[in-house]
Amino acid sequence: MGKISPVAAKYIVHAVIEIEGVVDRPDVIGAIFGQTEGLLGADLELRELQKSGRIGRIEVNTEVISGKTKGTIDIPSSMDKAETAIIAAALEIIQRIGPCNAKLESKSIEDVRISKRTFVIERAKELLRGLMNNSMPDSQELADEVAQSVRIMEIVEYGKDRLPAGPSIDESEEILIVEGRADVLNLLKHGIKNAVAMNGTSVPETIIELCGKKVVTAFVDGDRGGNLIVKELTSVADIDFVCRAPDGKEVEEITLKEIHKALRTKVSGEQAKQEIASMQTENAIRKPQPFRTAPPKPQFAPLRRPMVQVADNHKQVFKEILENLVGTRGAQVLDQKLNTLGKVPLSELQATLKSLNNAGYAVLLDGSVDRDIAKAAEMANMRYVVGMDSKVRPGEARITILTVNDL
Repeated sequence: MGKISPVAAKYIVHAVIEIEGVVDRPDVIGAIFGQTEGLLGADLELRELQKSGRIGRIEVNTEVISGKTKGTIDIPSSMDKAETAIIAAALEIIQRIGPCNAKLESKSIEDVRISKRTFVIERAKELLRGLMNNSMPDSQELADEVAQSVRIMEIVEYGKDRLPAGPSIDESEEILIVEGRADVLNLLKHGIKNAVAMNGTSVPETIIELCGKKVVTAFVDGDRGGNLIVKELTSVADIDFVCRAPDGKEVEEITLKEIHKALRTKVSGEQAKQEIASMQTENAIRKPQPFRTAPPKPQFAPLRRPMVQVADNHKQVFKEILENLVGTRGAQVLDQKLNTLGKVPLSELQATLKSLNNAGYAVLLDGSVDRDIAKAAEMANMRYVVGMDSKVRPGEARITILTVNDL
């Protein structure tokens, strides 16, 4: 008798059977062929369909429980939906198998192609995961890698001391001073092009000259060596600000997020100098002595501003924009709906504020808020000025001034 290949089957009829007695599997198959014979006409005769391969091998699985036989019947079919449904319905006319009463019910018709399609989809997912984990990076990853390589290639030798530096030292109003070439490379990798290295702990003449012309931030490692560099720099040059890498980390190894956080928490050069002096005094008085004296307080206390109440949604927007502005030396102006009106370099900010015609609501900048910026914002009827820090004392301006600490 011919058999249909399982691969050619499009549908499978699933049926269940209950028999009031004990019968064998051949009895069930014989009843299916015998009791449907002549019922559906010559075109749908089960024996002929199986010979021609349109019906596959009929699978019967039975078990005897308490003197009754129960089981399942599976019939693969390569016919169309309507013909397969007719065969499934014809099975239910079977009422006796051998000497026993029987009840046969077709439960479902399974579309084998859907099962195969599901398998294909799941297998394709597995293969794709393997491909993504082990194959070449996607175009965005390639673009990022190339961009980082190009930035690193932009390192130059600056000044008569031929110091490693980014390409934007001359054109930037503010610069970062770091310890070595590796620090400059890491900052370049993250898009910061205004850094120059000292190439050691001694301060080159080129650095001293830059400190006299630029707004300088010393970006040092988060260890004792960083303190030594700050001490050396502040003793021979005019350092405006100091920021440090996280404790125990070096500038050459920190991430972009850590770079931004360090720049946001920078302090004035004078405050950093006083902090180092205070630490040295505290270390000196820790030796046992009859009368313990308190360490001297810094002569220049940091400017303390009262905390300002700001709506949470404003804080979140201001914080995100300020983070994106770090290292750009630019400013961003918002309207009352906190939509961006424009972005300008700090050098053009005051002129931009004068031309707003009361359309602005808040201005955020990568730098310190000074009296001139605060006055220009007041004249433009702005509500907020948000900067990394503020040189304006409380009461000196009618406008609300916010810093990183307020956010």
